[in-house]
Formats: sequence, C-alpha cells, structure tokens
Amino acid sequence: MKPLLRAVLVIDALLLLAFGLLFLLTPWTSLYNALQLVQVDPTLVGQAFGLALLGLAWLAFHAAIDGAMTRAVARVVGHVNWLTGVLMLVWLVGLHKPSLTAFGQLVSAVVALVLVIIGLGGVRLAGVVRRRERARVAEVAAAGREQKRIGKETANTRQADRELNRGVDSEPRVYGTEQATATSRSVSPATGLPTEPSFTAGHQPGSATVETRTTETARDEARDAAADTPGAPRPPFHG
Repeated sequence: MKPLLRAVLVIDALLLLAFGLLFLLTPWTSLYNALQLVQVDPTLVGQAFGLALLGLAWLAFHAAIDGAMTRAVARVVGHVNWLTGVLMLVWLVGLHKPSLTAFGQLVSAVVALVLVIIGLGGVRLAGVVRRRERARVAEVAAAGREQKRIGKETANTRQADRELNRGVDSEPRVYGTEQATATSRSVSPATGLPTEPSFTAGHQPGSATVETRTTETARDEARDAAADTPGAPRPPFHG
C-alpha cells in the first residue's frame, strides 16, 4: 500500500504545483480572463497563497521519495485537499459566489470533486499504511520477546546442567576395601538399618570343623545322661 500512497502524493504535488503557479500569477489579468477565473483582489493575497501551495507541493514530492515522511505528509495533504474541495463546492454550487459562467462553474465543480476524491483517498491510504506499520512493529516486538524468552530458558537449562555436573563431581567416591565393606553390608528388614556382615564359613575356613566337633560332644553327653537315668532302657550289649 505504501507505493500506492506515494503515487497519490505525486498527484497531490502536481495539483498543488499547478494551483500554486496559478495563484502566483495573480497579476496576469489576461490569463485569468482567458480561463474565465475570478481575479484575486488584492494581488498580494493571491501570490502569498500561491507560495504556500508551492511549499506544500515541494513537501509532497519530498514525502513521496522519503519513506519516513510518506504517511504523515500524505495525511496532512489529504485533509487539506478534501477540505478545500468541500469549501469550493459550498461557495460555487451552494452559494453561487463568485458569479461564474456555466463553463467556469463546471470546471470549478470538477476540480472540487477531484480534490475531495484525491484528498479522502490519500487520508484512507495513510490510515491503512499506519495500521500495517503498527502491526509490523508489534510482530517485531513479539519476535524479540520470544527470542529473549528462548535465550533465558536456554541459559537456565545450561545453569541447571552445570549445577548438576558440579553436584555429581562433588560426591565422595569409595575405592578398595571401603567399597567392598559398603557392598557387603545388608539392610535389616525389621529396622531398615544396615547390619554388620556375618562371618560365615566363607569368611572363616576353620569355623565348620569346630562347630561339627562341638555338636558331636553335646550328643555324646546327652546319651550318657540318658543311660544313667534309673528305669531308662539301656542299649543292647554288643560283644
């Protein structure tokens, strides 16, 4: 839409240039009579108005080239054009002042309508360009916030990874005998506490022989006590 708005600005600049030159030539009476226009009186007012229109024409040309000025200048020039066209229609068609010939009134009415159409078109296009620029700025800002959020999450993730690696490196490590002792300990199912390792036959090789001899001695003593008891059956006598 901005290229179209620049084209409208070029048209505005050409119209403003034409009217500015026409008012600047206010002292040229024969020209006004040939165009069937009303002579501006005093001449100073016509020439001053012509200079103002030339300044607006230069501003419109410059805004058509400079993209930073396009929207603002198009809006201002558009409002000036359509208000001027409405004013011309009110005086020429409604009040019939100044008195012009039929051809002069037709030309003035056509010029007024052209000014109204071009002015309102320029204002509308300026509004569309403004909304699109705001939407583009909002998208850029949203993309920047999203990028910042992603960067923050990435930094937090890296920080968490560093803290996790630092915690793993700081844990004590068990080597050799301490590791074997730690693995040999079991947990008691009643208390849930680690118990001391029991020394079985695998830990003490001579413990099995001592236990066997103790069991045989206890059995012999029990047999002798039963034999000495009165009324107890005695074992048969062998040889």
